[in-house]
Amino acid sequence: MASFNRGLLNAAIKLSQESPIQGLQIEYAEVDSLPFINTDLEVDGKYPPAVEAFRQKILEADGFLFASPEYNYSVSPVLKNAIDWASRPPNVWATKSAAIISAGGGFGGGRAQYHLRQIGVFLDLHFINKPEFFLYAFQPPAKFDKDGSLVDEKAKETLKAVLQALYTLTVQLKGSA
Repeated sequence: MASFNRGLLNAAIKLSQESPIQGLQIEYAEVDSLPFINTDLEVDGKYPPAVEAFRQKILEADGFLFASPEYNYSVSPVLKNAIDWASRPPNVWATKSAAIISAGGGFGGGRAQYHLRQIGVFLDLHFINKPEFFLYAFQPPAKFDKDGSLVDEKAKETLKAVLQALYTLTVQLKGSA
């Protein structure tokens, strides 16, 4: 079975290409190859090559779309690791826009989203407030097909609204910079 949260990101990428919001481009940032955060890996103010490349990608981005399953009422460990690496001095998340989407069980990843918002306060990220996107992935009717692609039309419409809100906030923040 494919990851539902990866399916949400893939749907967002596809939606941005099919009915583009002027200027919106979504690129997936791979975080699986980052080493577990360890300041002993920082040598002479430099980070490991995979971390440097990830930090540069974050630095160049105007905004972020996070997708995370819920693990123990929080974000996934691999996402938290990536967040921590990019927050090392200088914090490359700061002053940028962000939105969160999630798919999961009982709360649809909602507790992880709220925890990510708390983390974002320290990082100086600016999250959209509405719409919120929590997808209850395990309740019928099916929200994803067997390949992990989002098939729920209502969810796609809400996802489009999230993308529009993220784009609008991004433009506002860049204009005030």
